[in-house]
Amino acid sequence: MSQRRRIAAGNWKMNGSTAALAEFDALAARHPDPRVDILICPPATLLSPATRRMDGHNILIGGQDCHCAPSGAHTGDISAPMIADTGATAVILGHSERREDHGETSEQVRDKARAAHVAGLTALICMGESEDQRDADNTLDIIGGQMAASIPDDCNAENTVIAYEPIWAIGTGHVPTLGQITEVHDFIRARLIRRFGETAGNAIAILYGGSVKPSNASDIFTVANVDGALVGGASLKADDFSPIISALEGSF
Repeated sequence: MSQRRRIAAGNWKMNGSTAALAEFDALAARHPDPRVDILICPPATLLSPATRRMDGHNILIGGQDCHCAPSGAHTGDISAPMIADTGATAVILGHSERREDHGETSEQVRDKARAAHVAGLTALICMGESEDQRDADNTLDIIGGQMAASIPDDCNAENTVIAYEPIWAIGTGHVPTLGQITEVHDFIRARLIRRFGETAGNAIAILYGGSVKPSNASDIFTVANVDGALVGGASLKADDFSPIISALEGSF
């Protein structure tokens, strides 16, 4: 685990205006030399101003989605090259809110991840089960299927990060037990090793997401195959996100 990236990623979702960029300044001031990768994914409207604002700071900027095509007649969409052109270095793909709200399939997520890789972006690929699937004891089957279909063959530790986000825990305040998180993260690690080999499979970072907050972050980061967190609402304010980053820095 010591050789894998540690990542504290924040997904601002459809939140934030230009005034909210002051939170970037506060975060940069609190973590001038972070021991982990800090990645913030604001709305597309803030990508360019965010990357300019963080020039010279150790905070990375990413998008929240991209189209699988590099350009074309796709009104309202944003391509991976466009995201890269802003100076951003990563993009979230396959988030449950995209899968549910927009009917996104795992195959579409895979195609987007390929496009992200071609554009030089790190693809942060999300997966997770619903409450009904968890209750039916289908969690590992769901995660296994999403992994098989969402992750392209060219993945490696440099261009891909995996995020496990149980849908029933996102923004609800409900958090899986450490045993449940361990089970899924160990499963993901084993599948990565089986598909990409021992060295490559062990090198890809796996993040946990779903109601991560300062009060529970330290406990979550004790899980062996949790290499960081994908944080939603708690990443919008430096006062909330900074303690999570500090907890991750203190976990190794």
